[in-house]
Amino acid sequence: MSARPPHPSRPFHASRSFRLPRLSGVLRLFGALAVLVLLGAGTNAVRPDEAAAAPSAAAQAAAPSAAAAAGTFRNPLNTGPDPYMTHWNGDYYLTTTQGNSVKMWRSPSLSTLLTAGPVTVWTDTDASRNQHVWAPEFYRFGDRWYLYYTADDGTDDHHRVFVAESERDDPTGPYHFKAKLAPPNHANDFAIDPGILQVNGRLYLAYSGINQYQHNGLNIAPLSNPYTVSGNAVALNAAGGCPEVREGPEFLYRNGRTWMTYSTCDTGKPDYQLWMMSLPDGADPLVPGNWQQHQGPVFSRADDHGVYGPGHHALFKSPDGKEDWIVYHAKSTSVNTYSNRTTRAQRIGWKADGSPDFGVPLATGATQDLPSGDPGPSAYWINDDGRSSGAGSLAYTGTWNSGTGCGVQCFWGDDHWSATVGNTATYTFTGTRIALLSVRDTGNGYAAVSIDGGAEQRLDYYGTPRTGENLQYLSPRLPSGRHTLRVRVTGDHDGQSGASFVSVDRAEVWTN
Repeated sequence: MSARPPHPSRPFHASRSFRLPRLSGVLRLFGALAVLVLLGAGTNAVRPDEAAAAPSAAAQAAAPSAAAAAGTFRNPLNTGPDPYMTHWNGDYYLTTTQGNSVKMWRSPSLSTLLTAGPVTVWTDTDASRNQHVWAPEFYRFGDRWYLYYTADDGTDDHHRVFVAESERDDPTGPYHFKAKLAPPNHANDFAIDPGILQVNGRLYLAYSGINQYQHNGLNIAPLSNPYTVSGNAVALNAAGGCPEVREGPEFLYRNGRTWMTYSTCDTGKPDYQLWMMSLPDGADPLVPGNWQQHQGPVFSRADDHGVYGPGHHALFKSPDGKEDWIVYHAKSTSVNTYSNRTTRAQRIGWKADGSPDFGVPLATGATQDLPSGDPGPSAYWINDDGRSSGAGSLAYTGTWNSGTGCGVQCFWGDDHWSATVGNTATYTFTGTRIALLSVRDTGNGYAAVSIDGGAEQRLDYYGTPRTGENLQYLSPRLPSGRHTLRVRVTGDHDGQSGASFVSVDRAEVWTN
């Protein structure tokens, strides 16, 4: 879904099974000693944002106890919302809402998408359609790619759907503007979240826009080719458990039916979720009565995993075509907010009745097997208590607080924090890149980060509302080998923050 609340007040906000591997005996001993030393050093003081409760039973059950096997990954995959992804010619290609352009990330593995650099594949100089560019999706027809997106002139209600065409057989473009996509019966109406339905050998534009059911309701219009609407749109009276929106339609084709999943409720709410309708093979999608409504959400908040508002998704195949996967955005706070929506992925199953089984959203740091055919490599983690699933360790200077009050907002349900000037946390790791993920909160301040004793980079750990496992830092690519990363507490904070705490939680390390 686009980065905004529902009509009529929609101010734009920029953006929009744990595996339990086993540690060796040496690592287990190191881990146990590290925990005793680190926890013994702590004062057990509680910062203003730290709840006293222990992590939930689900969080404790999910805590990994050992080294992740090869071929695994952990979310998030990207810091943006409204993801769309496909796998083509050996690589994953991902887009998310970025605001005033379309950026694309390319990687041979899910495990390295977070470290991939973005390529800007589309910007527009036409002032009527170059702002609030949301929810891009891209499809290959023939030997060209078609980029579908919504944009406006700066006024939200002027959002319309557009398509650009690639100049070669490459999802990264370059692209040129091709057309505005507007059904005759909604030629000048609000429209967002385009998706392409392919049934009975024909193409259809599915989108969210004005109809008799919602301001943001589901509509389907016929296409004579990838860039030409050839008839009026029909409206679907889709259920959703809330009155606000029906948006972001996506499609799976299997077991004699087309399965359409879509997002409902406002994306700022923790109850943003997915519902589903289906169409029998051979049926006309322009006849609303041909669509069967499936009752109840198929993918929704999982409080015990710290996942709220899962939605605005896309569906993609594993590299070998054997598995179905969902990529979606979600938040790690139950507060009604449009910030902190990050891109995650997990595998879809299938039920005995032939319908897709989306399961429950997994915790952000849950270790998952890579899609079948994904070559890896997997990253490894370093937890704040010093344990690691690879060649990594963590040491502290000074007295740090530690505890489990952050529960599902933290990796393993624990973290370390300090506001004492000069205290340090030093990661030692073997690899080529490292990322730091931890809590942002209203009582957090600035840290100074340095690699291998080099120049420091200042990081602001402040954030509101409080959220966990935020990407705080991603290092540049480093020579393969052994490195150190030092986090130093500066004692400074900006004017919004009430204190200068720095949080240490999860590190991800990539090996090539």
